[in-house]
Amino acid sequence: MCYWKQWRHPRTKVRNLVRLGVNLDMAIKHAVTRKRYWRMSRTPAMRYAMPNKWLAQQGLLSLKQLCFGAHSRC
Repeated sequence: MCYWKQWRHPRTKVRNLVRLGVNLDMAIKHAVTRKRYWRMSRTPAMRYAMPNKWLAQQGLLSLKQLCFGAHSRC
C-alpha cells in the first residue's frame, strides 16, 4: 500500500508495475483505477509485482514473523 501511495501518478504506477513484471494492459488498468490504496494492495497484479519475498529483499519487516518470533520466546 505504501509503495502504491508513494508512486502517486498513473504514469509512474504503470512504469513501476511493468518494471516489476506486470504486463502493460494489466498495469494500465490498475494505474487508472479509482479504488483506494488498501484495496489496490490486495489485487493480483500487486501481489505478483511485489510478493512478500520481494518486500523482504527491500528490507521491510514482516509483522507476522515478528509476532511469531515474540510468542516463541515466551
